[in-house]
Amino acid sequence: MTVTYSSKVANATFFSFHRLLLRWKGSIYKLLYREFTLFVVLYTVLSVMYRLILSNYQKRLFEKLSIYCDRYAEQIPVTFVLGFYVTLVVNRWWNQFVNLPWPDRLMFHISSCVQGKDEYGRLLRRTLVRYVNLTSLLIFRSVSTAVCKRFPTMDHVVEAGFMTPEERKVYDNIRSPHLKYWIPAVWFCNLASKARQEGRIQDSMDLQNILNEMNRFRTWCATLFGYDWVGIPLVYTQVVTLAVYTFFFACLIGRQFLDPSRGYQGHDLDLYVPIFTLLQFFFYAGWLKVAEQLINPFGEDDDDFEANWIIDRNLQVSLLAVDEMHMNLPHMTKDMYWNDCDARPPYTLAAADYCIPSFLGSIQVLETSTLPPLIVHRQLFSPGSSSALHSSVMSVGILLTLVKQQNLRTGWILLPQRRHQAWKVAGDVFMFPLSVC
Repeated sequence: MTVTYSSKVANATFFSFHRLLLRWKGSIYKLLYREFTLFVVLYTVLSVMYRLILSNYQKRLFEKLSIYCDRYAEQIPVTFVLGFYVTLVVNRWWNQFVNLPWPDRLMFHISSCVQGKDEYGRLLRRTLVRYVNLTSLLIFRSVSTAVCKRFPTMDHVVEAGFMTPEERKVYDNIRSPHLKYWIPAVWFCNLASKARQEGRIQDSMDLQNILNEMNRFRTWCATLFGYDWVGIPLVYTQVVTLAVYTFFFACLIGRQFLDPSRGYQGHDLDLYVPIFTLLQFFFYAGWLKVAEQLINPFGEDDDDFEANWIIDRNLQVSLLAVDEMHMNLPHMTKDMYWNDCDARPPYTLAAADYCIPSFLGSIQVLETSTLPPLIVHRQLFSPGSSSALHSSVMSVGILLTLVKQQNLRTGWILLPQRRHQAWKVAGDVFMFPLSVC
């Protein structure tokens, strides 16, 4: 299913992307080779008919038709329509991936907040996470063809262990014309409230956190159901498809190489093979195929989501977290940096080049020793004066004014609490050291 090639492009090297062009699974060649072959065959048939079968009169009519198609085919806004459509499809595809239901946050809360190592406590935690996984399974059955093939009926869900026979009876007795994926979520909330009443959940805040996470999980499931229910409007998909295939139908006739002896503009050469027309088909039709593959990522294409793997992973991990790992902690020991205030993990020889000094800010390259001192005249700060200029605010204001007048770098001026201790008398002036940070 999902084609992963991240390790192949981890580093930007010479021909790093070009190596990906030789892969078949998930490639554009695998998606497009049928349409591309059909286009080449049709173009070749028309070319052979024009050159060998048609009479002179019929050739003249075909040449006029070819020039007409070539002239007006460019008026079809293929690039604009197709580009906007593919952007919309890719955004939907990524949003569906972001909203895949993962039970990790819920299983953390359940494992830490639902107390009891006895059999009932274990049963309580395992039942809660089973309801969580059952909720996502019911959603995946309704949106994914691969999951529906694996669990075609509710009997298969019961046989797989996601639901007990008694729960199946309760589930079937609830009459609703709508999709009933929300029923396990209701069971989960009621069971969590019961655990709080029995003291298995010792704090109401823990119960609230668990219910909030369940609501978030249900929102992910509802989002996937919404994307499956309301797709891109059919009329838009039809417009894009018709625009692309109409354009290349016109190219079959309009991009034919005509007799150079006739002197038609742009037909000075007879190359037989329309290289750039084939490239244009490869790019535009390939663009449309990308949208076709991503418009529903829960199918069985190479790049569709691994819904069955997600179901298996979620069940195994969540049961492990709330059962075997519940309050099963390793013995605490002092770490190797216990008495080391400057903890620095070692580097291997292969990773030695990645050991770099910490970044302290670009302004740290400036040395404060290169900044000139700030000079203030005695008349401004007289220790025996009762003027308002003695206040710290006015002093800093005057200092900043003098900084601007002396064309120094604007910054924070660090002054001691007692000004007279910082004054350095030199004649009629005081000097304050300027520090910029």
